[in-house]
Amino acid sequence: MKASLKYNGFEKSPLLQLCLEEKEEIRRHLKRESQKAGYEIGYDRALLGWIRKHRDDWYNSRIKKTTRATTFQFLYKFV
Repeated sequence: MKASLKYNGFEKSPLLQLCLEEKEEIRRHLKRESQKAGYEIGYDRALLGWIRKHRDDWYNSRIKKTTRATTFQFLYKFV
């Protein structure tokens, strides 16, 4: 269930969208890892596990989907 949040005009911000997509990926990771473990592993553990195992690949796939830019060029457009 997604809450209707107000971001004071920043709803269409590419950086906000990227952060929300990342948060959703972490939630999916939490669900998968909790199912594997047979109990709720907690958001902190899921976050650290996602960062260690999946963050680099996720960002690289996002960069390839949007542009042929380097990581710096990709993130620079949010400044």
